[in-house]
Amino acid sequence: MGIDFIKLSRVISHALRHEPWLYELEIDGEGWTSIDTLIIALRIQDDHWKNLSDNDLMMMIDRSDKQRHEIANGRIRALYGHSTSEKLQKSEAVPPEVLFHGTSPGVANLIKSEGLKPMKRQYIHLSSNPEIAYQVGQRKAKSPVILTIESGKAHNHNIKFYQGNKVVWLADYIPPQFIFAEIENLT
Repeated sequence: MGIDFIKLSRVISHALRHEPWLYELEIDGEGWTSIDTLIIALRIQDDHWKNLSDNDLMMMIDRSDKQRHEIANGRIRALYGHSTSEKLQKSEAVPPEVLFHGTSPGVANLIKSEGLKPMKRQYIHLSSNPEIAYQVGQRKAKSPVILTIESGKAHNHNIKFYQGNKVVWLADYIPPQFIFAEIENLT
């Protein structure tokens, strides 16, 4: 039977983003760890992964529609979504003029008055298109609210942005003056 790449992605995300100590992984300041160390840790954790190879990790990344992980020079890292206490260092990037954030209707007004905060994560997650923000927002509410962020203006006012992948952008904090609209009914 073949590898369940969705399950593998979830397990690796958990190991790299949330509880690396459970897998005895050493994560560096940019979120990297050795592929070999990760594979050994997964094999020890669950017999299901006893034949796991670095090629399987490459295939998992290639088949993923969300680009959650990255491999380079024998190392792997999660690109975003970390909840560990030690903040990963990201390189600043110039964002698109507008980004989007999906949330529940109950939280939208609080965000518009207090700004966007990372809450239990290291960074705020933003999307380059409203459809993906809607999908993310559906994790929080059946009919989420999509907030439009004036990221270009925010960046011009020294708000730092970091690129997570092609569609995910990260920020430390977005003040309320850069949150300017809700998008209704994307369905």
